[in-house]
Amino acid sequence: MVEKFMVNKIWGYFIIIGIVFSLFSGNTLKINETILTSTTSSLELLLQIFPVIALWLGIANIATASGLLDRLSKSLTKILGPLFPEIPKNHISLSYIASNIIANLFGLGNAATPFGLKAMSSLQELNKDKKKASRSMITFTTINTSGVTIVPTTIIALRILYGSASPTMTVMSTLIATSLATIAGLIFDYLFARRYHE
Repeated sequence: MVEKFMVNKIWGYFIIIGIVFSLFSGNTLKINETILTSTTSSLELLLQIFPVIALWLGIANIATASGLLDRLSKSLTKILGPLFPEIPKNHISLSYIASNIIANLFGLGNAATPFGLKAMSSLQELNKDKKKASRSMITFTTINTSGVTIVPTTIIALRILYGSASPTMTVMSTLIATSLATIAGLIFDYLFARRYHE
């Protein structure tokens, strides 16, 4: 709740600063034009990107209903154990973390968010010091932020929207970039964890 309030304040400041700057620089007509055109283009973007996102969310729901997501999550929890030494074996938070990672793998950020929130809530229950993030919470944030992505759904949808000749061209580069980011993040997480938590 606090984070959401801070983000709203930051965007509020940006808007106010932009309006004040436009008044002093004599660009009031430009800002009016931008406000009017951006609302139209935003709506068009939403309407055109929605079907692609809906398709992938539908696939994610089918995977959940069929038990595929659950089986993948259970397989992934075995790998996650060493990364989260504070979490007891077979704890529910590992399933939430695994589900979040799998959703992010397929570029389904909207589907990953509920799992991420449940994971954080579950990790907070295990956290001994409620005022500070635990090692597991920090590790999960690192993995979630870097987010290895196999299918960058939103990027592909945007490339299709703007008429790209090869919308899926970024798949390999996205996979490499996100994989390297995750590896680097986990290395730094491990080093800092050893220094400050052990």
